[in-house]
Amino acid sequence: MDDDARGSPLAAEVSHADLARPNIARMYDYHLGGSANFEIDRRTADQALELVPTERDYCYTNRAFLGRAVRYLVTEVGIEQFLDLGSGVPTVGNVHEIARAHCPNAKVAYVDWEAIACHHARHLIGEDPQVTVTELDVCDAEEVLRSPGVAGLLDFSEPVAILAFGVLELVPSPDGAALVRRYRDACAPGSALAVSNNAQMSRTDAEVAALRSLLAGTSTPHMHLRTADGVAALFPGYALVEPGVVPAAKWHPDQPVSDEEAARGNVLGGVGVLRAEHP
Repeated sequence: MDDDARGSPLAAEVSHADLARPNIARMYDYHLGGSANFEIDRRTADQALELVPTERDYCYTNRAFLGRAVRYLVTEVGIEQFLDLGSGVPTVGNVHEIARAHCPNAKVAYVDWEAIACHHARHLIGEDPQVTVTELDVCDAEEVLRSPGVAGLLDFSEPVAILAFGVLELVPSPDGAALVRRYRDACAPGSALAVSNNAQMSRTDAEVAALRSLLAGTSTPHMHLRTADGVAALFPGYALVEPGVVPAAKWHPDQPVSDEEAARGNVLGGVGVLRAEHP
């Protein structure tokens, strides 16, 4: 364990956290300028940036897409409940902050398997009856859905937006659609799904191979890159919102985005609304 992790107040307060290996949530936090990370995370994140210079572009593009998707779901679809899977370490512009800017009654259940991310989120949020943070493996959908932080907050007889940003690419099974279905089946018609997924857009084959090798030493060693068709296949039973699955920077952008800029993000995204009848 690194010296800064060993002596960190976070490490002392979250004694069961895995601090021996770099963690992608904490690396992501570091790339976004956060403080809930350790030397091992920062060193690995810097190595990733040396190997793949667009890695920070990915982080900012993904985070910005999250904000636009949540805003759209509140203002255009009318959803007031959110289940954020693999929510990671909280940074400025969290889901509950964005949703409440347009709907003060919005409820958000955050779920992540990383102990430091959950601890930091609870500390940041404080006592808030409309927001919960649950430390569970999102791959166990049944346990997540019956957990007090989710079942006790969200009313699944009303529309709920499932958010899966940068998480389906990390789960061990490459069949992310099977996991999506388990969450979908708990949702009422009119619910939604928003997904982002790592992609190879401007990265070279050598960069992808180097990134995979680096991630193999982290606590989430899997990385399932997907094409646009592969991401669309994660939406069984959902009607994709226009423009469908696209480079995330081009999904309802606040300002024009060039193809080159979008490609540097190396992330695809889409939003779908659950049909009344689905397979």
